[in-house]
Order: sequence, then structure tokens, then C-alpha cells
Amino acid sequence: MISHICLGSNDLDRAGRFWRAMTPHLGMVERQVEEDGGPPMLCWHRPDTVAPRLYVVTPFDDRAASAGNGTMLALIAPSRSAVDAAHQAGLSHGGTDAGAPGLRAHYAPDYYGAYLRDPDGNKLHLVHRPGLVT
Repeated sequence: MISHICLGSNDLDRAGRFWRAMTPHLGMVERQVEEDGGPPMLCWHRPDTVAPRLYVVTPFDDRAASAGNGTMLALIAPSRSAVDAAHQAGLSHGGTDAGAPGLRAHYAPDYYGAYLRDPDGNKLHLVHRPGLVT
């Protein structure tokens, strides 16, 4: 259903350090992006699929990137320990805590997640639930 997701960044070097530290814990690999005339960007995906892809981009209109109010990207983690590791990696590479790892029983009894913001302020949710496709 989803082809790709784009998150804006004002500093791709800084964003790259954050995403390169966090995504391996989520089973994602970086994909080289070929110059196509569009804005500079970075890309990640799961190695067994071509979609969806996650792009971190410099906005096409050359205006500053900003995080959307009420916008959040939720990423599936293969285990609770992967949620913990990705959250810590994100914090260690410029992210900010928006909700420590733990059970979220008010969502479901087996719902384990964490929240953080990337260096550009984009809100992320890392989630593990047995039975979710990983």
C-alpha cells in the first residue's frame, strides 16, 4: 500500500548519522540514491523488499524542513531489544526522547514501544508486537 515515505531534513550529514545508527536495529539497510535532478536525499529499506522506502530529503522548494504537528512515523522492530537498541542509538546520535521504551498495555497487552524525535524534530515510534510483519 505504501511506496515510500519522505521526511525533511535541514542537515543531511547530521540526519545520516542518526538514521545510520538506528536503522540496523530495525532490519533496515541504506540504499544508494542516484542523482536524478531532485533534491539531495538518503534512503533506507528492508533488504528483502523494494517498498516501502524511507527517504530523508532536503525539501524540494529550498525552504526549511519542519516537523508536522500530529505527524508521526511508526517503524516495526523485530524484538523488544531492537526497540531498546534503536531508541538508544537514536538518542546517542542527536535524537531526543519522546517516550522511553516499555509496554504500552493501554494499546494492547503485548504492545512494546518507544518514541523519539530525529534531529530535525520528526516524531518516530518504534514498535514491537508479536505477529506484526517484520
